[in-house]
Amino acid sequence: MSSPDLYGLRERFEKDNILLCFNGPISRSLIEEIGNALKNYLKSEQLSPASALDVFAAYIELTQNIRHYATSSQLPGADTATVIVSHYDGCYSVAAGNIVRASDGRKLVERIESFANMDKAELKTAYKTQLRQPRDADAVTGAGLGLIDMARKSSKPMETTLKEIGNDTAYFSLSIKI
Repeated sequence: MSSPDLYGLRERFEKDNILLCFNGPISRSLIEEIGNALKNYLKSEQLSPASALDVFAAYIELTQNIRHYATSSQLPGADTATVIVSHYDGCYSVAAGNIVRASDGRKLVERIESFANMDKAELKTAYKTQLRQPRDADAVTGAGLGLIDMARKSSKPMETTLKEIGNDTAYFSLSIKI
């Protein structure tokens, strides 16, 4: 096995304005450690507290969703996440992806695309409607508000892709602009 081209990777990161990149199995403690590094970076950039909080919240929501999905689905490889935070055109992008069951991915893409067709008022109504829904006592995750909240905070419609990779699995990715 040859050594990776770290300089080439560094050049790519600089070209794409990538501030943070992680690829590997995601755990609760790792989410926290990377989150701390992200907070420190955003603080050093003197980003407004509200914007820094939105970027951090998007990172937390995406990574925790991957972790919860991996735990509940027991799908091999679902816990391996790719997370990228970048900055360009005055906008921060938080993107994350992982392996999912293709059927789960299609449902998620459909749900996210429905948010893209909503304006801010409709997203607010959807959030309030979801907030009022009775919560399943057996649910291991939250009340289902995270995606709607991210759509509300995103400065552009969230972008999602689903790439079929075989054996009824796909690679799902979601990107949020703040």
